[in-house]
Amino acid sequence: MKAIKGNFGYLTVKRRQVLVRTILYFGISLALFTAGYVTTGTRKNLLTVVAVLGCLPACKSMVQLIMLIRAKGCSEETRKILAPLEGRLIGMYDLYFTSYQKNFALSHMVVDGKVILGYGEKGVCELKACQEHLQTMLKQGGFQDITLKLTDDIEKYAQQLNNLNCMERTGSAEKEDEVRVLLYEISL
Repeated sequence: MKAIKGNFGYLTVKRRQVLVRTILYFGISLALFTAGYVTTGTRKNLLTVVAVLGCLPACKSMVQLIMLIRAKGCSEETRKILAPLEGRLIGMYDLYFTSYQKNFALSHMVVDGKVILGYGEKGVCELKACQEHLQTMLKQGGFQDITLKLTDDIEKYAQQLNNLNCMERTGSAEKEDEVRVLLYEISL
């Protein structure tokens, strides 16, 4: 299964892929080291150098795996509630934003014109800090005067989605896609 940002289950699929890649990278380095040691009888050989250099991408992959393990995606119950309410809106699932101070897990987001709505499950995301971080990132990305509303109350969020679906589309689809691309780029 291919991992596509914004789709439900993205974090789970990506976690599996990175786990396999990390094991493979460390396995190759270990195999090279073992082959060099067995053939020469000492650690001081060229294959040891190659094995140590092979640990660099393996460690980078391990860091990505640790981040993905910490990331919590959208629960199945939440998806069942929110998917039918999207209507004409394009729903983005399993978004995990990182900042220097904290990390923020949002289960669902939609972009419509100059309005961005987001839902984070209770106790998973510090919404006020997340909202400030996303506002800053949107401004740095060149998107001014966008209204960003995040909530952890699913009934309130469902009502906001219904209201947004009832309203007439105000923004251009290209501009909305640019905002989505920025959100995908700054998420894990």
